[in-house]
Amino acid sequence: MSHPLFATKSIEVIRAEAEAGEGDAHETLKRSLTGINIISLGIGAIIGAGIFSLTGMAAGHAAGPAVTISFMIAGLGCVFAALCYAEFAAMIPVAGSAYTYTYATLGELIAWIIGWDLVLEYAVAAATVAISWAGYLNKLVALLGGQGLADALRPWMLSPFAEAKLHDGTVITGILNIPAAFVVVFASLLLMKGTRESAVVNNLIVCLKVSVVILFIALGWSYMNPDNHIPYIPENSGTFGEFGWSGIFRGAAVIFFAYIGFDAVSTAAQDAKNPKRDMPVGILGSLAICTVLYILFAHVLTGLAKYTEFQGADGLAPVAIALSHTPYKGLMTAVIVAILAGYTSVILVLLLGQSRVFFSMAKDGLVPSAFAHIHPVRRTLVRSNLLFMVLTGLFAAIVPGNIVGEMTSIGTLFAFILVCIGVVVLRKKNPDVPRPFRTPFVPVVPFLGIGICSAMMYSLGEDNWLRLVIWLALGLAIYFLYGAKHSRLRRESAVTR
Repeated sequence: MSHPLFATKSIEVIRAEAEAGEGDAHETLKRSLTGINIISLGIGAIIGAGIFSLTGMAAGHAAGPAVTISFMIAGLGCVFAALCYAEFAAMIPVAGSAYTYTYATLGELIAWIIGWDLVLEYAVAAATVAISWAGYLNKLVALLGGQGLADALRPWMLSPFAEAKLHDGTVITGILNIPAAFVVVFASLLLMKGTRESAVVNNLIVCLKVSVVILFIALGWSYMNPDNHIPYIPENSGTFGEFGWSGIFRGAAVIFFAYIGFDAVSTAAQDAKNPKRDMPVGILGSLAICTVLYILFAHVLTGLAKYTEFQGADGLAPVAIALSHTPYKGLMTAVIVAILAGYTSVILVLLLGQSRVFFSMAKDGLVPSAFAHIHPVRRTLVRSNLLFMVLTGLFAAIVPGNIVGEMTSIGTLFAFILVCIGVVVLRKKNPDVPRPFRTPFVPVVPFLGIGICSAMMYSLGEDNWLRLVIWLALGLAIYFLYGAKHSRLRRESAVTR
């Protein structure tokens, strides 16, 4: 019998548990999402922070105009990871994403680590997007109420640990990012109301923001200044990750977290009507659509404005900067409103994914069972949503945007690496299990995913590695103090040999 720390939960047991609850409204989530809903969820999560905020940060501080290459590298890493996710999502169509997949392949301790890592991935990602939401709101206030009002409100739209330059050149320190906390609360309350209702709102917002992205590319293309793309790869400053090729890889790592949309799609497997068919389509389809749009958008963005203009706090609102170099300044208000709506859908999907992961962990006994409670009428995860509404809202109000963005990226990359490893392990351990979708060219594809994701993790630097180690150490302490003692798998001795 394997050591309890590395006991695995068999796929048959996972499927049986999910099927056992299908007829009980109190034990299962409602299967209400169609294939179109799932693709829309993926696009809803992917298109947002990556394009509308972190593209500017990556261009201004890491890659310059070559941020387009950063998107290609990040997209390539995502393709390999997405193929692995698609196999698992079709084979194990339940909530939990990488946490559940790891439990079935690498054992309970590694599953806990990845589950705890997904808290970092989803909750902190939602905080990152909320912070950028507040930045665009400040731009909207300036357009509608005047720059003086925007400057007066700026300290209340900024972390107490962040600085920003006002219109007159004055540098101020934030007090509390109230709008960022507000949008997290709004999205959480919508999720508590119902998954189907949330999906309808998300579909409408996705149509709006995809239209904005296409419009920005179409209108901005003819106004690009070729000089802004020279040099395309700025010379390295002498510091690892500041321009040059190391900067391109750092840029890829910074904007990588925006690709977690397809990862969030996999957490909705237990909400899908036909997960075996729709999950691979949703994961791969949303990724393909968004990668193309990302590259085109980044090219136009850095062609309209010099990459140095995206440095500083205002770099979190790069679209407003880019549009100021076009005759379409009158469109800025409408574009920013669309971006604010789009950001809301990103936060919605990320918080949905977070609650599903915690739901799976609670059902396994690794976190308190209260978080597995499903509302008897709405059939939503109200308690889990409340918990992360508070934690994510506080994080968004207090922590600077650049720190939370890079924290999310390193957590996301770590999750992708473990999923790629999991596919290889399960092919060896259980080659005969039915696989509605099969990752091609195993083990080549998983190993390529591991290699590219590892390179991007390395490029994020020592500070982010230290934050990841501290976060995982805290998680391990919680596991050994609570999770290991309350593990359902251990209690039932349902381990695979």
